[in-house]
Amino acid sequence: MISVVVGALVRGPSVLLAYRNSSKRAYPSVWELPGGVAETGESEIDSLTRELREELGVDIAADSVSHLCRVTVEPEGGAAVISAWLVRDWQGTPTNMAPEEHDAIRWFAIDDLPPPVHVPVRAALLDAMKGNRGWLEP
Repeated sequence: MISVVVGALVRGPSVLLAYRNSSKRAYPSVWELPGGVAETGESEIDSLTRELREELGVDIAADSVSHLCRVTVEPEGGAAVISAWLVRDWQGTPTNMAPEEHDAIRWFAIDDLPPPVHVPVRAALLDAMKGNRGWLEP
């Protein structure tokens, strides 16, 4: 089974999403949290750190992350476990560093999120963001 990590970069009342390229085999042409497949031997935090550096050009502060949820999905091509993380602090400006993966990145207010790809991930993200009003202040 494939292990995937995704990160929700949160800035005030907004979260950063990436629009998956239409050529992607799993979940093409949708807004989703950035991340990717964990490499053999990597911890989830190491994988998240690497993926967000490769895809967004940011260095996350490992002590600023908290686990949101873990879900099993079965897209075309086989089952995967997605581990979602909330990221509250990072260095650098998020930029689409992987145009072969994502057509665009964009900040979304929590009330304006596009339809969810993975309902449990979205629910956990919304609960975390709304549960701590300090994150919602600009």
